[in-house]
Amino acid sequence: MSGTDSIDGNPADRFRARPGTLYVVATPLGNLRDVTLRALDVLASADVVAAEDTRVTARLLSHYGIVTRTLSLHAHNEAGRAQDVIARLAAQQSVALVTDAGTPAVSDPGARLVRDAHEAGIPVVAVPGASALTAAVSVAGLRAGSFVFAGFPPAQSKARREWLDAAARLPAAVVMYEAPHRVAATVGDIVASFGDTRALVVAREITKTFETVARMPLGDAVAWFAGDANRLRGEFVLIVDTDEQEAAAATLDETTERWLAALLAELPPARAARLVAAVTGVARDVVYARAMTLKPG
Repeated sequence: MSGTDSIDGNPADRFRARPGTLYVVATPLGNLRDVTLRALDVLASADVVAAEDTRVTARLLSHYGIVTRTLSLHAHNEAGRAQDVIARLAAQQSVALVTDAGTPAVSDPGARLVRDAHEAGIPVVAVPGASALTAAVSVAGLRAGSFVFAGFPPAQSKARREWLDAAARLPAAVVMYEAPHRVAATVGDIVASFGDTRALVVAREITKTFETVARMPLGDAVAWFAGDANRLRGEFVLIVDTDEQEAAAATLDETTERWLAALLAELPPARAARLVAAVTGVARDVVYARAMTLKPG
């Protein structure tokens, strides 16, 4: 570790933003104490902070006595503003990219700027920290051994159903974000696409005053939201976990997997599962669930 990367408390050893470098800086989801020491060092020493909403970022900077100049970079101006930021970086200015909350470029503005920086040969450095995605997964208690981050579902009902139908075929837990004014409709569509045996984890207002983390069968989800109007408020992470049968199917031993894969190349899933179950002794419904993840439909 070099001297500039030291985490010693001595102010002389604090990390300083390097010239001509883009820093992708995670900021708190709600609780301002969730910011990292390195993030504060970068925000204080960068030449400029590119922020999704400069008013939101100003509150964070002011709280920690940081006076770095800000400029806006959001979904509606990123295409044009990215070129301005790239020009600053090419002129050896350092830039810290932040979003309103959490990690930039994860269903938030910033991905285009990062891509342009890479294409221009500009160093891009992650300053990791708060993320609604990882925070929600960490408190979900997932059965699934893996998860897929799907971002925001489409706003239109027909497109959303098609999107969810495709997500339901994935052999993993599915993590998505949703806005308060659409969450009730989206949960109803999730039940229609995924069925009611899987579990839904609702993580709402993570790290904020009214934080809620609830895990329930999908069959109970619509009633849960309808039971309290406050449950429809805030920012949401929704996680659809695998059910017990799917979780078991995901853990078939290597020999059973090979038998199943070979038979699926020649037979429909139901027949392949029946034969594998007869040969291996694994429950047919478990083998069939795995077959459907390998060969949906």
